[in-house]
Amino acid sequence: MSGTSGPLPYSMRDVCAGGAYNNAKFRHRSRLKMVLQSLSTNSSKYRCGKFTVGKFLSLLMVSGLLYLFLHKGSEGIISSELHGKEVQNKNAKRAPNIRTFWRKPPRLPPRLPPNEIYKNNSLLQQSPSEWTSRQKKVKEAFEHAWSGYQKYAMGYDELMPLSHRGTDGLGGLGATIVDSLDTAIIMGADDVVSEASKWIEDNLMKRISEKGQVNLFETTIRVLGGLLSAYHLSGGDHPGAGDSGVPVTYKKANPERLLKVSKDLADRLLLAFTSSPTAIPLSDVILRDHTAHAAPDGLSSTSEASTLQLEFSYLSKVSGDPKYDRAAMKVLEHMHTLPKVEGLVPIYINPSSGQFSGENIRLGSRGDSYYEYLLKVWVQQEEYRDSSLKYLFEMYTEAMRGVKHLLVRKTVPNGLVFVGELPSGRNGGFSPKMDHLVCFLPGTLALGATKGITKRKALESNLLTDEDKENLQLAEDLAKTCVEMYFVTSTGLAPEIAYFHIEGDTEGGPDGGNKSSKYINDIIIKPLDRHNLLRPETVESLFVLYRITEDPKYREWGWQIFQAFEKYTKVDSGGYTSLDDVTSLPPSTRDKMETFFLGETLKYLYLLFDENNTLPLDKYVFNTEAHPLPVIRSTERASHSV
Repeated sequence: MSGTSGPLPYSMRDVCAGGAYNNAKFRHRSRLKMVLQSLSTNSSKYRCGKFTVGKFLSLLMVSGLLYLFLHKGSEGIISSELHGKEVQNKNAKRAPNIRTFWRKPPRLPPRLPPNEIYKNNSLLQQSPSEWTSRQKKVKEAFEHAWSGYQKYAMGYDELMPLSHRGTDGLGGLGATIVDSLDTAIIMGADDVVSEASKWIEDNLMKRISEKGQVNLFETTIRVLGGLLSAYHLSGGDHPGAGDSGVPVTYKKANPERLLKVSKDLADRLLLAFTSSPTAIPLSDVILRDHTAHAAPDGLSSTSEASTLQLEFSYLSKVSGDPKYDRAAMKVLEHMHTLPKVEGLVPIYINPSSGQFSGENIRLGSRGDSYYEYLLKVWVQQEEYRDSSLKYLFEMYTEAMRGVKHLLVRKTVPNGLVFVGELPSGRNGGFSPKMDHLVCFLPGTLALGATKGITKRKALESNLLTDEDKENLQLAEDLAKTCVEMYFVTSTGLAPEIAYFHIEGDTEGGPDGGNKSSKYINDIIIKPLDRHNLLRPETVESLFVLYRITEDPKYREWGWQIFQAFEKYTKVDSGGYTSLDDVTSLPPSTRDKMETFFLGETLKYLYLLFDENNTLPLDKYVFNTEAHPLPVIRSTERASHSV
């Protein structure tokens, strides 16, 4: 593996008393033994016959040649015997002690074949210092990304790193700043914490009161979630803040100010709920006018309406005001009553009627985080897992069974496991299409199986059911597919969407460009799907799977992905850019650095390489924008609607 040396084919017991390594011990037959044997073959002749001058000179010549051979060999042979590893020692040029030539060669350790390497975790386990070094590289990448934003786009939602300017596509609330703050706190990037905190204290409240339309979902997961996570990590939530593992020496933000801004923003976002005739909120809010309205087609995305509860419930807990939790939880309570297809739901819902719209079922865009929050809201509310919120875990369980029955398939010729779509519902055709967004699912499946503890501990305590084990295996299979979506391309970065070759499908299509990939004929990447937006879902699942399985291959895969980001998306002047085509070299670029690259992608990579179990998964739940919020213990909760 990169960054480590293989085990040397000897032990320290093979070092001679003089401190020098002697090459002779690596040979099965001693040269000195061979010469002595040849000289003594007819020893009786030398004892009984005459000892002539010729015989004396011959013996002297042989002895001299033997000395020169052995003296020269002590310097040269060792390098070849140790596979090129240089040994430096002041005593290396000494003539070897005669006893060392009689020493038997050491027993060499067995070598595993390549296909056994991943089965022996010790061969993949980098030293702690190596992973600390890699974690530092991720922190440096975060600071480089921030430097570009701070120089060219401070106060804008996002950076355009190639044209050196900012853009507002998320309502103008400085989304990159808020999305990045808890990442900076976790990493100990003190300068970023100071700059981001100051901007929030000086500007965000004013922005909220002046800005116009924002999307309820995006603003909740990025801005409200970011504020609340930073509030907790800065010590605002004292009862649980000590569980994070974030060093107390790291610089923090002002928690009182963060909570004040959070409440002001949430009060305005609540209008999306109170303005709707049903429990399903409207999609957009006009912040300055205190009004809300539906999308132009009148519909809301299922995932958007159902991905608000972690943030609003936590705000109720820390503010003591139950109104936020009540409004958000009514959405899931209502969805519980609606008809489903083996637990699966269409990707649109109508806030006017409160009913699902259409039949399109998928776990990609507009559907993904509905399934994620069924589990995570249940995990967050510890006190109510077996009572008023038990229905959420039951909905999640039913949905995962539906995924396995209706959506999971294998590719040909090499059997990659993937999750497809039902564009026309269960009675329509199956589409072998999978968004990169679906790569959140391996992490969610693993979390659902062990509830955040390691697989080893869960097995020792006999906590895993057969279904849990099946889901955990599916998680690992899907994670491999997500990683191969990266490794099959010329850049080593995944496309936004992939199609998969399945039995009976003769259509085919263009590949990812990496002809050395085993899966080059399994994965199809169409021209309009070749872009990469610096998305986090795969590294999110690698982080969760590493924490739960403790298998170091997930770290290695994450490191390869990080290196590809560094090689092809880093902009020298600051920031990282999205790509238009991951299948060609050099890749064409797309002038945009999404907020989630700092808020999610680099955060998950940093935690993947962490050695201290920072933010343990049985004590924290990450919202869909990677903002960690503490599990609400039974004695901490302010209230809950039943």
